[in-house]
Amino acid sequence: MEKTSYEPGTPSWIDLGSLDPAKAAGFYSELFGWDVIDLGEEAGGYRMASVAGQPVAGLGAQMNPAAPPYWTTYIAVADADASAAAVKAAGGTVFAEPFDVMDAGRMAVFADPTGAAVSVWQAGTHSGSGRVNEHGAMCWHELQTRDPEAAKAFYATVFGWGTAVEETDDADDYFMWKLGETTVGGLMVMGEDFPSDVPSNWLVYFAVDDCDAAVARVAELGGSVHVPPTDIPPGRFAVVSDPDGAMFSVIKLTPPEG
Repeated sequence: MEKTSYEPGTPSWIDLGSLDPAKAAGFYSELFGWDVIDLGEEAGGYRMASVAGQPVAGLGAQMNPAAPPYWTTYIAVADADASAAAVKAAGGTVFAEPFDVMDAGRMAVFADPTGAAVSVWQAGTHSGSGRVNEHGAMCWHELQTRDPEAAKAFYATVFGWGTAVEETDDADDYFMWKLGETTVGGLMVMGEDFPSDVPSNWLVYFAVDDCDAAVARVAELGGSVHVPPTDIPPGRFAVVSDPDGAMFSVIKLTPPEG
């Protein structure tokens, strides 16, 4: 599905921080069929991945070489500077103060009070992912945290999000992030089944045409499978990582009724 703009408060972009962006580009191109171009020295070697001619993800050098590789979710905002100030006031930690990315937009990087890192994006010439909810494009963003109440308070203050439990789900460990009546992501409460050394994080989901085939391809390409293909109401999903350890999910979405 083509996407040309994003309302403030909705996830709009994703990128990978990697120690070896060229290697990562090879892995994800093989997995998702991406076309990847290097934007050159002016962009710091940042690479843009596309599906059907539209940008869907970025690949760049990670800010902290001592940290594991990671996927980052960007939240669309009208004013990155105001968002950074709101983050600080709400108890978050700003890692990178707002800065311009050429004429593409203005961004900031921060962590919520539970430790999960996320970014904001004030669009310039680049509004965000040009395709969503199709093979190789982002389709879902999920906060995993051990302190859901702190997270709920923080994101309500910074982005105006509320939370709701799925009507078909009576579990108390998963919530939907709501911007008004619009669902913009999920909140997973990290229980005892999560390894103790896994910090709070935002997990990116990619849509795929076949979950089992995608997971098999991850393994063939040197990645790892952490949660094997599993059926859930939204579709069939798995949690995997690339050869350098960056975690992400793949999901074959259940077609909408009607």
